[in-house]
Amino acid sequence: MKVAVLIPCYNEEITIGKVIDDFKRVMPEADIYVYDNNSKDKTSEIALEHGAIVKKEYRQGKGNVVRSMFRDIDADYYIMVDGDDTYPAEFAHKLLDPLIREEADMTIGDRLSNGTYYNENKRNFHDFGNNMVRWLINKLFKSNIKDIMTGYRGFNREFVKAMPVLSARFEIETEMSIHALDKKFLIKEVAIDYRDRPEGSESKLNTFSDGFKVLKTIFMLFKDYKPLLFFNIWTVFFLVVGLLVGVPVLVEFADTRYITKVPSAILAVGLVLLSMNTFACGVILDTVVKQQRFNYELYLNDLRDKYKK
Repeated sequence: MKVAVLIPCYNEEITIGKVIDDFKRVMPEADIYVYDNNSKDKTSEIALEHGAIVKKEYRQGKGNVVRSMFRDIDADYYIMVDGDDTYPAEFAHKLLDPLIREEADMTIGDRLSNGTYYNENKRNFHDFGNNMVRWLINKLFKSNIKDIMTGYRGFNREFVKAMPVLSARFEIETEMSIHALDKKFLIKEVAIDYRDRPEGSESKLNTFSDGFKVLKTIFMLFKDYKPLLFFNIWTVFFLVVGLLVGVPVLVEFADTRYITKVPSAILAVGLVLLSMNTFACGVILDTVVKQQRFNYELYLNDLRDKYKK
């Protein structure tokens, strides 16, 4: 059984040595990979000194790092953790065990259930953003995931090799969660402790700009994964507005047999036609997505057969 610990890094010289040592202590059998994403400090040098396998990713952004990790590294099981020492290595086996027992394809390190995240995290807007993203995804995909944005996760080989990473930056956690939900991968959450960054270590997240990117990702993935529901919402919106604009025109015509509100009539007809077109787009794209899901299942079957051999 081959286990790989994946650590994406950008300017983590203060913490990376401890993170590597902690995982070597609790998982001595694992290969530890540090992917340096154009760090301007001594992250790579320190990682090498502590015995990690160091690789470079020159395209900036965590999503780009994860894409390269998933493509390059071959293992049976993977543990992904940030290099900022906020996630204790002692929980790695709790993330790994459900994968080995085939109870999960992806395990999620849930920072929120133990309450340590709210005690340790000093960025209140992050709490608000996490809660909003969690609510949106759970509503859209009828799930009950407690921690969508955590960077501490475990994967089996099938999930890693079948995960199409499209996001470039910190939206990657959201993308992985939605992909797993849509493709019916087994997900299991494991309650973990969380600790804030040590003094001198700075977060790379920008609450507002990165939060906007995450919301944009949810919006786009909602359109891609559930087009019928997405376009039906717009269908109802255009239809309701069209009726609101058009009803006075119809009332006037019923009373006088004449239309004086010509602009309103044109707008109402345009909105109703737009509503019909939007509904047709949703039906067509829903058919395309169902065919894509069918092909994806066949791809997973081929992937399983490949690794069994």
